[in-house]
Amino acid sequence: MERVITLVLGGARSGKSAVAEALAAEAGGPVTYVATTRVGDDPDLLARIAEHRRRRPREWTTIECGSLLVDALDQLEGTILIDSVGAWVAGSPNLVVDTGALLERLARHHGDVVVVSDEVGMGVHPSSEVGRSYRDALGVVNQALANDARRVLLVVAGQVLTIKPPGGS
Repeated sequence: MERVITLVLGGARSGKSAVAEALAAEAGGPVTYVATTRVGDDPDLLARIAEHRRRRPREWTTIECGSLLVDALDQLEGTILIDSVGAWVAGSPNLVVDTGALLERLARHHGDVVVVSDEVGMGVHPSSEVGRSYRDALGVVNQALANDARRVLLVVAGQVLTIKPPGGS
């Protein structure tokens, strides 16, 4: 069976993580949930993370890697769910990430990969320089991931739109 890299895009609270979790579960076998968000003391973020943890099957392994995403991927087998690329970019120094290294690691992986990322190009123009830099950096990473992914989905209000079907280009 051929491995599949799926990119799941969506805005805040769109349901993209739940869709990605369902896709990872469908892949079968062991699943490793790779969390890139650094947990601080923000009560809203802590509640969202707790909800994500409650939804995941207990047999899934969770790795909290923060900005060390690329390094964490080398050790993993089976299906990987990365949630999220936006947090990876935001947590990296000066919003600079090694997209090429990420793509290379994903291409080497022998199992299915589901990648969650924020779609930032459909919102309002950020009012701050750091906001614009974040939008631009994540947009570049999303484009590269979408180019390499076998399947790309956009989640809007919990509804899944297929942008690139498996086998599509």
